[in-house]
Amino acid sequence: MSGATRSLWRFSPDERTLIAGALLNSMAFFAVLPFASLYLSDRTELSVPLIGAVVGGIALIAAVGGLFGGLLVDRSRAVRLMGMGLAANVAVYAALALVRIPEPIVPLLLLLGAVRTLVEPGTKKLLSLADTGDGRIFRVRYITLCLGAIIGPAVGAVLYNISPVAFFLVPAFLFFLYLLLLLSRSRSLNALEGPKSPAPPSSALAVSTALRDRSLLLAVGAGAVIFLVFSQVESIIPLYMRERYADRTEYLFALLLICNAVLALAVQPAIMWLSERLPRRSLVLLGSVSFTLAFVFFWLSPVHLALLYVGIVFWTLGEAILLPLPDIAVHELAVDERKGTYFGLSELRHLGFFVGPVTGGWLLTINASVYFLFMGLFVFLCVPLLLGIRGAAAGTDEDPEPVLSSESDQA
Repeated sequence: MSGATRSLWRFSPDERTLIAGALLNSMAFFAVLPFASLYLSDRTELSVPLIGAVVGGIALIAAVGGLFGGLLVDRSRAVRLMGMGLAANVAVYAALALVRIPEPIVPLLLLLGAVRTLVEPGTKKLLSLADTGDGRIFRVRYITLCLGAIIGPAVGAVLYNISPVAFFLVPAFLFFLYLLLLLSRSRSLNALEGPKSPAPPSSALAVSTALRDRSLLLAVGAGAVIFLVFSQVESIIPLYMRERYADRTEYLFALLLICNAVLALAVQPAIMWLSERLPRRSLVLLGSVSFTLAFVFFWLSPVHLALLYVGIVFWTLGEAILLPLPDIAVHELAVDERKGTYFGLSELRHLGFFVGPVTGGWLLTINASVYFLFMGLFVFLCVPLLLGIRGAAAGTDEDPEPVLSSESDQA
């Protein structure tokens, strides 16, 4: 990064639009999805494994379908496809609010994953195009996810106890507000993409080019590693806590997540300061070491409950440093006409959210020490992957400069 340091909170009108939309999207998403398992249990006769498969299938469809969404974004217009996706969200949530029989519930919930393939790649492409070049808008997007993770479940918990109609219609209204915001700024947002090529490359060529980009594959791999580790805090850590704290687990775990979300917001200025001063190797290592220390403190938490909350401090630091880095890498790697495809392909890293709970659960059944040792070391696999990424002439034979650079790298 070069030039004067830009304030984290100073945005262009297009950036403000996209950030506001991302906040509405995350609030709507987190108001419903954390309660999807409870809703399926209350409204259907599905077994627990099948409920898990349905909830996991939402994210799986979004991850695998992201590539197709990205291809469509590059061949069409991001705003157009996002508008279609947001309108579909409104329709699906409204249908879920009105449905009275269990049979349509599963396909409607799975449709939410398909709809995300229209919204997410386009959102990230426009964020990348609107950014001034330093990639910090993806850290701001991470902040909107944290806010959504605080506000959404709180709203969802209240609505779930009121009625299914309110539970789904309020998020539908949030998506509708996002759609109106998008349409009101459509001319300016469309201008970010510029004129479309009269003869765009075929989808097969676009995918082939992306798959040949070693740096993109490294970014996807690093993201999968980070997500596999990150998934532990919402899947396996509460199971470990239950063995120690029994009926106190729900209260203690809820408090842990609240601390995580609040800390994630609080540490952002410090993370931005560090990212502008530390070499990228040091930054990535700091994030990995923070995750490892968190696992150590979680492991030792039976000694004293306070260690659990010391662990979440280190966890939040590792999360705040590492989670945005794959998106920042893709932002710097892809040329404008390939951003949709690149961001779409990068959605495959969400597969870490599926492999993580399965691997973690299996290791925990073997031995808690084995589980914490494996996870504490596995996170370091992201280090060579992130440091091996090269940019910004993606898909070419040039030898470009490393991405994820900081001011310290260039000093």
